[in-house]
Amino acid sequence: MRRQRKVKILATLGPASSSREMIETLFHAGADLFRINMSHTSHPMLAEIMAAIRTVEKSAGRPIGVLVDLQGPKLRVGKFENGAVELIPDGHFTLDRNTAPGNAARVELPHPEIFAAIAPGNRLLLDDGKIELKCVEADADEIGCLVVHGGTLSDRKGVSLPDSVLPLSALTDKDRADVDAALKLEPDWIALSFVQRPEDMIELREIVKGRAGLLAKIEKPQAIACLNDIFKVSDAIMIARGDLGVEMPLEQVPGLQKRMIRMARRHGKPVVVATQMLESMIASPVPTRAEVSDVATAVFEGADAVMLSAESAAGDYPAEAVATMDRVAVSVERDENYPVIIRAQAAEPEATAADAISAATRQVAETLDLAAIVTYTASGSTGLRASRERPAMPIIALSPKLSTVRRLSLAWGLHCVQTVEAGNLEAMVDRACQIAHEEGMAEYGDRIAITAGVPLGTPGATNMLRIAFVEAQGSRNR
Repeated sequence: MRRQRKVKILATLGPASSSREMIETLFHAGADLFRINMSHTSHPMLAEIMAAIRTVEKSAGRPIGVLVDLQGPKLRVGKFENGAVELIPDGHFTLDRNTAPGNAARVELPHPEIFAAIAPGNRLLLDDGKIELKCVEADADEIGCLVVHGGTLSDRKGVSLPDSVLPLSALTDKDRADVDAALKLEPDWIALSFVQRPEDMIELREIVKGRAGLLAKIEKPQAIACLNDIFKVSDAIMIARGDLGVEMPLEQVPGLQKRMIRMARRHGKPVVVATQMLESMIASPVPTRAEVSDVATAVFEGADAVMLSAESAAGDYPAEAVATMDRVAVSVERDENYPVIIRAQAAEPEATAADAISAATRQVAETLDLAAIVTYTASGSTGLRASRERPAMPIIALSPKLSTVRRLSLAWGLHCVQTVEAGNLEAMVDRACQIAHEEGMAEYGDRIAITAGVPLGTPGATNMLRIAFVEAQGSRNR
């Protein structure tokens, strides 16, 4: 199955979409990968969903990526005597370590790390930013606050601290247990929530040990302050605009989105744009015009993937949401302005043979109007380099490793195929030509560009570019 677009669609699975039948429907509607949110998924459920995805993958004959999204630390206030209170602007409210039920003057905050990090002048955002408090005074047991924006505060609402770096790991005990359970099922990506610093990703990497790609979710102002360092220790990035928009001024989020997409391209790492892309389709079969424009903007900017959250996980129209995102992406990529914008955002190649070959391959392929680029990639790094160049023609990523082609399903423009290792150079060229034809990327008589590392099978050693004719007598043995 060949997609008619190069940007990928990541669909979240949930109560509305976890059955094998619905997963298959979403795949055929356009989903390239599936996200499993561990905030709402038990370990037995995780195993069932993974098994269903792999069944659909086998039936479709196409690699399907799976991203396991860790919950991360959840900071919440305690409970109230009557279930809720009304906070009045300019009033005083105290957060403390007293376990007694709260009232209009105070409530428990069962997180000692907050008391250690907060300072006068720091903001506390409650209930997804609907209520804003400002710390006036703080000690080890109480945080006295001025109510800046009031409202109804009920039991166990979330707390965000945009001005404070908390002395806690992004990995909770639950996350560690979820990682252990997930790795037994061989996911392709693991996403870490509420990353504040590169050390958070390094900690996760020490646990995963290369058994899955690591994706950093950027949703904290503290992460923005050290973005470049986080990119260096991550395999992919997600722009989690929901929480980012709670903790930062909303008007800054679009600019940050553009900045992060371009930074990801410079680093040659996939970037996902997420949250509220087609939010109205949770309850409506059609999106708003603004939502369509939002998806289109992410595609025009060159994002590797766009994500559906509640739209596909818990909405009334999961298949329609995926199909809508697919149509918008296809339309954008056919727009006459699309290649101009994509080319204008090109990143300079690094001073390595592999980067030079990838950049030259795009230029040669476009100059000669080749039918496709075929890249052999064992670890996936060559495929990502080819993707970063954003060529006009299809890219076929060939690898003997199923884990590699599944992981690369997140990257822009890569049509991934598992194939056996070629025994010699001529067999490699012959197989590349035949697969390009069988996958519908090239006709007999067309020319394709082939990149690989010589000697064959050497990971990360891309040093060869060859132009080949697709001929009918090519080998059909994969």
